[in-house]
Amino acid sequence: QALIATNLKASFALRGSFWIQAAFMVMNNLIFFSVWWIFFQEFDEVRGWRLGDMALLYGTVAFGFGLSVVFGGGVRDLAHNIANGDLDPYLTQPKPLLLNAALSKTYASGWGDLLSGAALIAMSGYVRWDTLPAIVIAPLAAGIVLTSTAILANSLAFWLGPIDNLARQIWEFTVTFSVYPPSVYGTAVRVLVFTALPAGFVAHMPVELVRNFSWTTLAVVLGGVLLYASLAIWLFHRGLRRYESGNRFGIRA
Repeated sequence: QALIATNLKASFALRGSFWIQAAFMVMNNLIFFSVWWIFFQEFDEVRGWRLGDMALLYGTVAFGFGLSVVFGGGVRDLAHNIANGDLDPYLTQPKPLLLNAALSKTYASGWGDLLSGAALIAMSGYVRWDTLPAIVIAPLAAGIVLTSTAILANSLAFWLGPIDNLARQIWEFTVTFSVYPPSVYGTAVRVLVFTALPAGFVAHMPVELVRNFSWTTLAVVLGGVLLYASLAIWLFHRGLRRYESGNRFGIRA
């Protein structure tokens, strides 16, 4: 909690920069979504998906992305830190290493994702008392799976060395596949988005939970979150056995 508070204070300290980054991210997300808004002015639906469904999808991904980069931004630097022996300062702390590293950085732009995500979800027409629990679960699930995906991709650096760009591309591909309706994908791609690039658990299943709630869908969503989170933690600690120190035992507050 102290580390989260410190990072948030650091972000808010430069208020001008903070608001500019957040505002630009809001504009970025709304511009991307406007393409779908224009599309649905001409067509009523795309294989069962309407404008409200797309708002829910975009909002869920944006909010989950915001949660990931605001509260777990450090995972995006894991590959660099692993390859360069920069995990040493975390090894000196009694706190869980992976958690400490994840919470070590926050991105101000992520607040723009949180704001635009909440706005798009509100605009979707799905916000009702009966859907409220699912609407809370969906972006939380998206955030956890996105963070887990980043950990999995970056942890490959324990075996492959400097793969910063590859890890970033895997993460970005996952986000990209998440913001399209699953119905537009063929069978092979659907397998991909529920395995190597878990877009299905980032957005498709969480959104389906809101659209058509069922206990089976809830079990699938929670099972997917647990699976990817557990796999990420296991792979990171498995790779940590191979870690070579950079002899940089600094002190972190």
